[in-house]
Amino acid sequence: MCDTTSSALPRALISRSALTAAAVAAVREGGVRADLRRDAWGHGLLAVAHAVTVAGAREVRVDSEGEVEMLRLEGIAGVTMGEPDIDPSILYGLPGSNHDATPVLRLTGRVMSTKPLRAGDAVSYGYTFRASGDTTVALVTGGYAQGIVRALGNVALVEVDGILRPIVGRVAMDVCVVDLEGTEAPVGAEVTYFGGTGPARDEIVRWSSATDMSAAELVAVAGSHAVRGWEA
Repeated sequence: MCDTTSSALPRALISRSALTAAAVAAVREGGVRADLRRDAWGHGLLAVAHAVTVAGAREVRVDSEGEVEMLRLEGIAGVTMGEPDIDPSILYGLPGSNHDATPVLRLTGRVMSTKPLRAGDAVSYGYTFRASGDTTVALVTGGYAQGIVRALGNVALVEVDGILRPIVGRVAMDVCVVDLEGTEAPVGAEVTYFGGTGPARDEIVRWSSATDMSAAELVAVAGSHAVRGWEA
């Protein structure tokens, strides 16, 4: 249908306003050391380190001495030992914290192409999905190589033009298929997997239930394999 190479990566969009607010809220709850391992859980080490230290954290826990040295040059105290005591679920705006915070990271893909299906037509490997009626499906960037876990096929929902639509069939290495359920979407249209302020905001909860992985693990893996960008 179109190029599906690994260069067609999803995007991890970090909200500047959400990060600032989450850092302030997390530090206010108590603690002095923030957990910024795994590239700040896929959110970007340097940006999160600046935000949380401006909010009042004394130091940040990182993975390596090289990262400690990098942060030292930025005037930030980094350590590789010691248990973090700033609540990471608040810092990253994850579901389950006591704060109704906007998720800091929004994971997005884009529509690469669309294809009409007739009732009974199947998609993806193994034909685990067959259309119950005439519909249109979209091939969307993002697959299991980027943290869109295989177990999400026929389970997860994504946001397309403000509406949640199902991922159908098996998730492939770099792409997945979304049932537009009788609507259309232009090539290049943005698809939100989780995060943001729309209906996909807390979809990471469904991911966690389907995969038996924590929201923290899922966000860290997906954020680390996406192209990072910024939004308000």
